[in-house]
Amino acid sequence: MMKIGNRMFDTDHHTYIMGILNVTPDSFSDGGKWNEREAALRHVQDMTEQGADIIDIGGESTRPGYTLLSDEEEMSRILPIIEAVKANFDVPVSVDTYKGAVAEAAIKAGADLVNDIWGLKYDTRLAGIIAEYDVACCLMHNRKEADYTDFMPDMCNDLRETLDIAKKAGIRDERIILDPGVGFGKTYENNLEAVNKLETLHELGYPILLGTSRKSMIGLALGLPSSERVEGTLVTTVFGVMKGAAFVRVHDIKENARAIKMAEAILGRK
Repeated sequence: MMKIGNRMFDTDHHTYIMGILNVTPDSFSDGGKWNEREAALRHVQDMTEQGADIIDIGGESTRPGYTLLSDEEEMSRILPIIEAVKANFDVPVSVDTYKGAVAEAAIKAGADLVNDIWGLKYDTRLAGIIAEYDVACCLMHNRKEADYTDFMPDMCNDLRETLDIAKKAGIRDERIILDPGVGFGKTYENNLEAVNKLETLHELGYPILLGTSRKSMIGLALGLPSSERVEGTLVTTVFGVMKGAAFVRVHDIKENARAIKMAEAILGRK
C-alpha cells in the first residue's frame, strides 16, 4: 500500500489512473485547452467522474524541442490551478516538474506528489525538498542521448542511480514510484522494448508508472497524429496492467478506465 495525499493505493493489486492536466500553451497533444481556471476545473471534474485517481498538473511542456521556462513563469501557471483543484476536489494532486523551487511552491500550494522527468538528476535541490516535506514522488528514467550498450540493463542501472540520490536525501522507500520514461532519451525501438519488458523494473522493488498516452511511439507505429492515438494508448495500458504497473498516466480517462477494468477482470483481480 502507498499513501498519496489522503488516499491509500493498493499498488500490488490494481492499476490506477493519473489524469493529465496540462496548463501550457504548447503541449504536443492538448496545448492551450485547459489554461483558464474554469476550463481546468471542468476538465478535472470530467476526469474524476470518469475514473482518474490522481490529477497530474504541469506548466511546462516537455515535448521534443520544448521551451525552458523560468521558475516564476512555471509557478504562475500551476500554483493557482493546484490551489483551485485542492479547494474543489478531494483528489490527490501531482505536480509535473523537475525544478526544486517550483516543486516546493507546489507542495505548499497543496501538491501531494512530485513527478520528475529527470529522476532527481536535473536539480540537486529537489531530492532534499521531497524528503523534507515527505511527499510521494514519481522518478522517471531519462537521458540526454539515446546511447545504450544494453538497453534494459542500462535503464535499470540509471534508475538505481536515481534511487541512490533519493536514499541519500532521505526520501522514504514507501514514497517512491518509478517510471521507465517512454518517449524520453530513447529511440522508437527502445520505447517499444520498455513497454514490452516493463516487468523488468520490478527487480528494483518499487511501484511502476507507465506514461505512453498519445506519444510519438504510438504515432510512429500506427502512422497517426496525436489526436488519433487513443486505441494505441489503450494497448499500452493493457500491457501495463498485465505487467504489473501500479499507475498509468493518460489523457483519455474513460477509455483507459474501461480497458483497465476489462484487463483486470480477465486476470482475476478484484
